[in-house]
Amino acid sequence: MLDGGELDVLTGDYLAELTMLILGRDRLRDPGLGYAKTFLRQLETCLGTALDRGVRIVTNAGGLNPAGLATAIDQLAGRLGLAVRVGYVEGDAIQRPDALTANAYLGAFGIAACLDGGADVVVTGRVTDASLVVGPAIARYGWGRDDLDELAGATVAGHLLECGAQVTGGNFSFFTELPDGGHRPGFPIAEVHPDGSAVVTKHPGTGGAVTVETVTAQLLYEVGGPAYLGPDVVTRLDSVTLGSDGSDRVRVSGVRGTPPPATLKVGVNNLGGFRNSMTFVLCGLDIEAKAALVRGQVEEAVGSDGLEFVLARTDHPDATDTEAASALLHVHLRDSDRTRAGRAFSAAAVELALASYPGCTLTTLPGDATPYGVFTADTVPQDAVAHVAVLPGGERVPIAPPPTTGPEDPHEHQEPMTGSPSTPRRTRRGVLGELVGARSGDKGGDANLGVWARSDAGYDWLRGWLTVERLAELLPETAPLTVQRHELPNLRAVNFVIEGLLGAGVAASTRFDPQAKALGELLRSRVVDLPADVATGVPA
Repeated sequence: MLDGGELDVLTGDYLAELTMLILGRDRLRDPGLGYAKTFLRQLETCLGTALDRGVRIVTNAGGLNPAGLATAIDQLAGRLGLAVRVGYVEGDAIQRPDALTANAYLGAFGIAACLDGGADVVVTGRVTDASLVVGPAIARYGWGRDDLDELAGATVAGHLLECGAQVTGGNFSFFTELPDGGHRPGFPIAEVHPDGSAVVTKHPGTGGAVTVETVTAQLLYEVGGPAYLGPDVVTRLDSVTLGSDGSDRVRVSGVRGTPPPATLKVGVNNLGGFRNSMTFVLCGLDIEAKAALVRGQVEEAVGSDGLEFVLARTDHPDATDTEAASALLHVHLRDSDRTRAGRAFSAAAVELALASYPGCTLTTLPGDATPYGVFTADTVPQDAVAHVAVLPGGERVPIAPPPTTGPEDPHEHQEPMTGSPSTPRRTRRGVLGELVGARSGDKGGDANLGVWARSDAGYDWLRGWLTVERLAELLPETAPLTVQRHELPNLRAVNFVIEGLLGAGVAASTRFDPQAKALGELLRSRVVDLPADVATGVPA
């Protein structure tokens, strides 16, 4: 990014829900840690280049200890013989004696204050991902709390950039259509304008592509309803307009914002206990009976509490090789007792090798249990958090909460089905992915699944056809769960929020796809009745 072309600000997003748990465990071992050490290693090779080119760096790599990372950056610069001005933002840590970590998601005005104070590098703890882009835009254009449309537009730009190459063709449903086949997508750039509109692009000569569809895919990632809540503004995703602005350039405009809620989201991590897993290979005949035998034997050996058995029917009938003929039985154990979840469990599984079903073998070696965390979220009042910008000279600047706030929960409930065809139409059998793309992800224990059509005709069909009930037919694991459905006509998209699909979150999940990253591709692979009059292929 520094070498490839013009750049004003380089951002780096290091924090996920799981990362906060990892940093919390680091800090238990050493109170001086709690920040992303990877960032320091990366900075060592590029800090001089950034300073030479006048590129400012904004990162949330401070994690649980932004002051500690700021000090470490000063020390690194000293070793490199560089003069650097470092500011940092603090106040996100919430005192919860019963929690490993508890952090409020702060907004962008503390970042802006550090940049206004002359910082070359700004370090934060837990801010919203989009704030890394919104803060520099505030500093550049002098936006205030009432510039809601501008803040909302920059929030969309930040959301598009937060996962790097995901907006330039990474993890893209139609990757085979990219110029380089998705081999090495470049990192994205947002050209943010004074009115909050932006153009998403990338440096010349880098791989991947920036198209309306790649931008749509990332816009649907890990979102809920049309009202996208943030600490500085509620961004209306149903107001976003995307349009081509030339080769590898997509203009993002029309974004509207409303006052933020009076509360901040708080992410809380707790240690949930210990877990372990063993996987049995079941080959050939009598798969269900073999799985039942293992279940009975394991339960007799270690007891049934905390055990979970998941049978993956990866076997094919009349197969000509062992792997194609085999199913996998995943056995998981979670317990507060490290000993029981450790060798007592894994050794008991291995000891069945000569005394269980025919062909018994495992893909895992006996090992000790590992700790796991549980993520939950709640809220605190905005004015209960001491949001502070610490400038390079040490001056502490309090960041006041927004003077005007909106409803506590502006999320719309499931939207009614609209656009359903009133007359029968000719259909053909095919995979759903011929007509739609998808992007899915995790939010704590919930999953989101965004589906977009490649044409107006495709969307007219999709919005009437893909109901919550239809989703339950195609993805049976969603059937017993509460599912919100939201339509985003500007994006030709429907977004689902599937509550509780991921249990207690990625750190505690034993699900094969613990972050629901592949859920969209699973949906696209289902064979359904497609409308015969809707064309497939690259949209015009």
